[in-house]
Amino acid sequence: MTELNAAILFADLSLILVMARVAGRIAHRLGQPAVIGEIVGGLLLGPTLFQGALAHTLFPTDIRPYLSALANLGLVLFMFVVGYEVDFGRLRGCGRIAVGTVLGSAVVPFALGALLALHLLRERHPASRAGFILFIAVAVSVTAFPVLARILTDRRMSGTWLGTIALSSAAVCDLVAWSALAAVQVLAGTAGQSPWWVLLIVPYAVVLITRGRPLLERALRGGGPEGPASAGSLAVVLIGLLVSAAVTQALGLHFVLGAFLFGLVMPRGEGTGLKDVLLPRVQFTTTLLLPVYFIVAGLNVDLSRIGASGLWDLGLILAVAVTGKFAGTWLGARSQGLPARRSAVLATLMNTRGLTELIALSVGLQIGLLDGGLYSEMVVMAVVTTVMTGPLLRCFARPGDREPVRQE
Repeated sequence: MTELNAAILFADLSLILVMARVAGRIAHRLGQPAVIGEIVGGLLLGPTLFQGALAHTLFPTDIRPYLSALANLGLVLFMFVVGYEVDFGRLRGCGRIAVGTVLGSAVVPFALGALLALHLLRERHPASRAGFILFIAVAVSVTAFPVLARILTDRRMSGTWLGTIALSSAAVCDLVAWSALAAVQVLAGTAGQSPWWVLLIVPYAVVLITRGRPLLERALRGGGPEGPASAGSLAVVLIGLLVSAAVTQALGLHFVLGAFLFGLVMPRGEGTGLKDVLLPRVQFTTTLLLPVYFIVAGLNVDLSRIGASGLWDLGLILAVAVTGKFAGTWLGARSQGLPARRSAVLATLMNTRGLTELIALSVGLQIGLLDGGLYSEMVVMAVVTTVMTGPLLRCFARPGDREPVRQE
């Protein structure tokens, strides 16, 4: 890296942070989570405006590989947090309604997504038709667990019964979605590598659960007088996280899967404060790196090139995504006896996609299942469905929905 490139990189990072802060504040004032403002800001700094002249001026080609590297590191840390925050203990007390919600919010959009993929295939010729169909089905079935958690906190619903069902259901949907994404990569194949190679992820996951977690528990307990707050404990976690990301990437899967899996198997340290110590430290770093990812993602989105056929596809994608997720969740909750209005609140929450969807789409773009046009359309869907959450909650939610968790 030349001295000039280094100067441009640091200037770009400062610009990205300013953009993220300003866009986040604007979004918050509009009743949206800050991450929506950051995503939209990243899209506006991409090639959509001024025929790409702004993007080329602010982010020269020589600088983009460095931005991509920082963005990838941010993704690794973020997916670790997503996995670490999955708490299946929330399912206790939610019972059959949670089961109905998970099934409805996964099966219905998945089926409609598969039909949507068959329509999209008429004008596209991906390397793997089966991989494309599975990917689109998964993409419209995703619920953004971290964005949903933030929305629930902002609405003072994070400790409520409905909020608990939504979070636990979103956690299960996330787990299924990322597992299905691994299957997508098997079907899509990796250049120069046997698709069967990725099956090694199964024994790797088993070893990580049976051997890795106990080793982590011992290492974190031995962090010295400071315990989990020590620099040594943080180093152990970061080393394990990066190794896990490297292993899945070497197996032909995306590194975000390794980061998510490592977060899942991390010891929660109940009673030790481990989670309360580690998460703020990691999240502090993602405050810088995630906005970089939004810029890198935005550089691949050019909305000005969406023609008439693209607008038709975009409308169809939005219709399938919203109808599938909302109707599926509503029907699943209603089938288990939840009243219609509260089922609508739950369906609204589960329709949130945001950042998790964006990451899944970037995987599809990198493995060649999405072209630039379809990627742009799917990104718009992710933003629109998340923006819908606030207004729909104001329409359906009532003060009584803030009741605490109850046991069945």
